[in-house]
Amino acid sequence: MLLHRPLSVLLSVLASLALAGTALAADLTALVGNLTSGGLSERAAAITALAASGEERAVPILEALAAGQLYTRNSDKLAVIGKVDGNRLALSEAISGKSAGSAVDADLERVRVNNRLRGVIEAAVGSLTLMSPNPRIRAEAADSLFTRRDATALAALDEALAAEKDPRIKRSMSEARAAIVLGSDAPASQKLAAIALVRDRADRDSLGILMTVAAASDGEVKTAAATAAASIEQSLAAWQMAQNIWYGISLGSVLLLAAIGLAITFGTMGVINMAHGEMVMLGAYTTFVVQDVIRTSAPHLFDVSLVIALPLAFVVSGAIGILIERTIIRFLYGRPLDTLLATWGLSLVLQQAVRSIFGSSNREVGAPSWMSGAFQLGQLNITYGRLWIVVFALIVFASLILLLRKTPLGLYMRAVTQNRPMAAAVGIRTPRVDALTFGLGSGIAGLAGVALSQIDNVSPNLGQGYIIDSFMVVVFGGVGNLFGTLIGALTLGVVNKFLEPYAGAVLGKILVLVFIIMFIQRRPRGLFALKGRSVE
Repeated sequence: MLLHRPLSVLLSVLASLALAGTALAADLTALVGNLTSGGLSERAAAITALAASGEERAVPILEALAAGQLYTRNSDKLAVIGKVDGNRLALSEAISGKSAGSAVDADLERVRVNNRLRGVIEAAVGSLTLMSPNPRIRAEAADSLFTRRDATALAALDEALAAEKDPRIKRSMSEARAAIVLGSDAPASQKLAAIALVRDRADRDSLGILMTVAAASDGEVKTAAATAAASIEQSLAAWQMAQNIWYGISLGSVLLLAAIGLAITFGTMGVINMAHGEMVMLGAYTTFVVQDVIRTSAPHLFDVSLVIALPLAFVVSGAIGILIERTIIRFLYGRPLDTLLATWGLSLVLQQAVRSIFGSSNREVGAPSWMSGAFQLGQLNITYGRLWIVVFALIVFASLILLLRKTPLGLYMRAVTQNRPMAAAVGIRTPRVDALTFGLGSGIAGLAGVALSQIDNVSPNLGQGYIIDSFMVVVFGGVGNLFGTLIGALTLGVVNKFLEPYAGAVLGKILVLVFIIMFIQRRPRGLFALKGRSVE
């Protein structure tokens, strides 16, 4: 008997839950029935009753009602939600959410509402979402109430505040309540306390509320609101400056990726490679080809497509770079003008070759899920794509520093950079180092193309937009100095972003170019001049 007792208790509990679920379903059915029948006043009462029920399934029903998507089907009077699907409406049962086939308008009768009922629905949905078991939904409801300042939701907000356990959501609800109080006829003492809460939020929505209160009030409330608004304006100005710095850093990371390979070839070999941008472009097209193959053959690997594309882009661009050095550049050392013209012509050939293979139109390169979206850091808006590009640029930079300092190839490259004749005299095969150096610089440009494919159009002209900026970064930072390239890229990125609001993008770049020309007149070797006997 004792063994059977737990089983009987369990069965009793399950039976109770089943009865409760049946009762809730029955109540919701009755409420929806009241909503779809009767006049506007009966519908208003039904909306209020749905809100009071606390039933989470009522939210999509009320949202469909407000959007004009709630119907009753003529054949069986079933309440359905209809969404446009071609020439027909795709139907789902309002209460259960299950598919209910499709229909045309003539088969359905729309449940109509007016503007007054839409206000009632909005307040009802707010009340239901404030008590949702999902924390994200509660937080969104509180933020929505803050901007709407709907006085009819005050009672529901007070009830939700009393029940809320999450401190962050509770704070958002308190701020929403303060915003509602500021739009009401509450006593001055309550408004002063509400102003302090809204001021501490310190975003643009709170600034708008406080400016409205300051304009509509007088006395102590007006003074407090104006002072709080001025404080928020100062805070937002500081956050805007921080946002511009972040944009500048993200732009600088892009310039760093595009310029770091050029810093190697230009600094080590003295080659003015006008085809460097095309190495970037080849890396971007490698990414496109990898994603195209994955989309058709293995869609489940799409989130790792960039990881697959990185080594391939490095190999493709690096191999083409070595080929260029062995077939063209090696015959033009010591002839900078001839090298410039030859590589410029080569860039045109590579662009036309890509047009012949892929066409002239832009190609789509998708973003993996982990690079999509954004998040807020205070008042900073940071996209995951840009954040990962900054991280990737720093990883590439650190890896290159380690390669130059900790590997034989890096030792040979530094020896050739500092004193080519002496390096050759001690047995270093300088032509081989030249080829590997050019291939390394081109391979890094290919990695830059993978990153740039996420923020720019992949087209045959992709590299042309970065080649001039890359040369400016290298010259400004100090030819051949990688730390100078890093500082130069970040500095020019930040300066560009601060100039753009005042001078525009094109004039801003012109001003930067003029500044660099004047700077080079004073410091011909850039910010960080490379040390070595051959230099001196």
